[in-house]
Amino acid sequence: MNYGPSEDGLLLVGHGSRSDEGASEMRVLGKLVAEALPDVAVDVGFLEMTDPPAGPVLDELAAAGCRRIVVLPLVLLGAGHAKSDVPAVVLEARQRHPGLHVHFGSPLGITRDLVEVLGAALHDAGGADLPLLLIARGTSDPDANGDAHKVTRLLGEWVGAPFVHSAFTGVTTPNVANGLRVFERLGYRRMAVAFWFLCTGVLVERARAEIEAFSAATGVEVVDAGYLGPDPRVVPAIVERYEEAVRGIPSVNCDLCAYRAPWPGREHRQGQPIGIGHSHLAAEHRHRH
Repeated sequence: MNYGPSEDGLLLVGHGSRSDEGASEMRVLGKLVAEALPDVAVDVGFLEMTDPPAGPVLDELAAAGCRRIVVLPLVLLGAGHAKSDVPAVVLEARQRHPGLHVHFGSPLGITRDLVEVLGAALHDAGGADLPLLLIARGTSDPDANGDAHKVTRLLGEWVGAPFVHSAFTGVTTPNVANGLRVFERLGYRRMAVAFWFLCTGVLVERARAEIEAFSAATGVEVVDAGYLGPDPRVVPAIVERYEEAVRGIPSVNCDLCAYRAPWPGREHRQGQPIGIGHSHLAAEHRHRH
């Protein structure tokens, strides 16, 4: 990404995707953020599967003259990538650039603005008054999965859905197929789905294929309201997290974090060192899942 000389930089770190469209949408979102922060050098890097890796992008920002860089996980749910992998990018950068001020930004989390964007998508698609299935990226982090259920409830309240349920694209349950079956068993013939995803990708495409198969097999009409996408209305939430990081104000919830409090079957995570996941992939040009 082209940016003029600036002492302030912002590195947006996405997970990465095998979907070219998903990676492209993430870059478009980065450009929208750059337009909203004209005095900040903004760039996008990834943890895996998509180039460029986050670590070298941060090095480029430093070489361009940035003296303070905020590293912001461009993710919605505060799971392992936001709590371990992206913080590792920060720590590694501090070791490589001892004179550079590198700050960690919180994940986007749940904000009114983001709920409003997806709520508006449901209205536009004609699904505001239908029973709603929210599909989120599944994680092994109980706190993040709990936040997904919270989004489901908030979005249902926003659009007045008569019934809401959550499903996940993997890792945890219920999966998308089982989430859809709940609506059939309750006798609904029309329903809406919305995705708590920033951009498209293989997981969204796979879920949509499951929705199409479900509708064909059962006759249940499914109104797809889509995902957030590289929408200008998403940008204020990102800018807010950037400004919080500059001011040193954390917004991430740690009370229920598996890295802080032991959970059944995940006790080994308590006090686990940062960077257990994909952090090395963000520093080097290796992108194996």
